Amino acid sequence: MEHGQETMTIVDENGNEHVCEVILTFESADYGRSYVLYHVLGKDDDDSENIEIHASAFIPNEDGEEDGELLPIENDEEWAMIEETLNTFIDESEEE
Repeated sequence: MEHGQETMTIVDENGNEHVCEVILTFESADYGRSYVLYHVLGKDDDDSENIEIHASAFIPNEDGEEDGELLPIENDEEWAMIEETLNTFIDESEEE
């Protein structure tokens, strides 16, 4: 996973691979982490108005050749910051 990437593949708890569209990547100085907001392709594609957006922190891979590591969001304050960033992104997208 790198900033600017358009898709990524995740592996679920059952070992199944899912291709995901990257909606937004950003960094937070407050938490010292990078984040990715994404949705699983094919799952909700029939209703683009109501897609399920997932969020994870991520550690980009330094060599750039393989995906980095996705990490869970750790607390409510971090979730609130992510939601605020997403809402700002959506508002700016609608204005364009």
